Amino acid sequence: MLTFSRGRRGHSHGTLVSVPASLASVISGLLLCSVLFSGPAAASVGDRLPEFRECVQICEHENCGADAEHHTPIPLYRRLLLWTCPSECDYTCQHIITSARLAALPPQPVVQFHGKWPFTRVLGIQEPMSMLFSLGNLYAHYDGLAKVRATMPASYSMRRFYIALAYVGMVTWTFSAIFHTRDFPATEQLDYFAAGASVLYGLYYAVIRLFRLDRPTPTRQSVLRAWSASCAGLYLAHVAYLKLWSWDYSYNMAANVAVGTVQNALWSWFSWDRYRRSRRAWAAWPGVVVAWILVAMSLELLDFAPIGGALDAHSLWHLGTIAPAILWYNFLVKDAQDDMAGSERLKG
Repeated sequence: MLTFSRGRRGHSHGTLVSVPASLASVISGLLLCSVLFSGPAAASVGDRLPEFRECVQICEHENCGADAEHHTPIPLYRRLLLWTCPSECDYTCQHIITSARLAALPPQPVVQFHGKWPFTRVLGIQEPMSMLFSLGNLYAHYDGLAKVRATMPASYSMRRFYIALAYVGMVTWTFSAIFHTRDFPATEQLDYFAAGASVLYGLYYAVIRLFRLDRPTPTRQSVLRAWSASCAGLYLAHVAYLKLWSWDYSYNMAANVAVGTVQNALWSWFSWDRYRRSRRAWAAWPGVVVAWILVAMSLELLDFAPIGGALDAHSLWHLGTIAPAILWYNFLVKDAQDDMAGSERLKG
């Protein structure tokens, strides 16, 4: 299943070993290391407005300097989220300029500042709806983990891959929630790298399930090791390019879309073939999920100013991925039950 945007690891019943654990360890290490780096932020129309720059300059002079006339206290809950006097001035001036533009005759369009719309924060959270919906996706993967553990015995060969899937999803959406709570270069990179890991892992286990690389034959195990090494290498190269060569948003999106497209094409083929042969409704669920995700992704193309200062296209995209994630784990459970029943029939 294709997911983006963006849980701490726990212990499973049974062993989370072999290739999935190794790949997950590489991903986890890269994500933790990336917090040590920072990257440049792109300027937006709002940043370049003379009135915005003047507003920030006056605010900082009057409130932030050692010789400031007065210092406006910052509430503790905002200081805990690393809001400082300069960032308070930046936020306040964004909304002053936005209100002035809307009140002008004729009204002027709302513009972005620092690559983002001027959201109305809640309890210090910069993008409250995106953060809330990220937590909704986090819960969907947590619930999926519980379903996998409860319904699949330790002996089932795909179980460890699905457990790893849930952990990767939980990590991904945790970093997404953190990023939408406070946007810093480090939190942005954690969000992007986690999303990339989630998309690539989705292709990784899809190939394993669809081509049955989980089955313990010498040939399949050799192919599995080669496939695992290839995915780990691709992810390392992806992170290295973004960190060491160019923090390229267009490339990052293109890479995620390319990997996600292959993954979705594989699951769509699998769904059609399985439904054609079995005529079971649940066999069509992967196709439903793929279509649902594509529709939700299209919301990103709208990119409108936030309604009520909180609900924008990106937050709706995060909302739109919660239900498909729940349906996806339901499919994995059904598929595993059918797979195990088929194996028992063959043994009989």
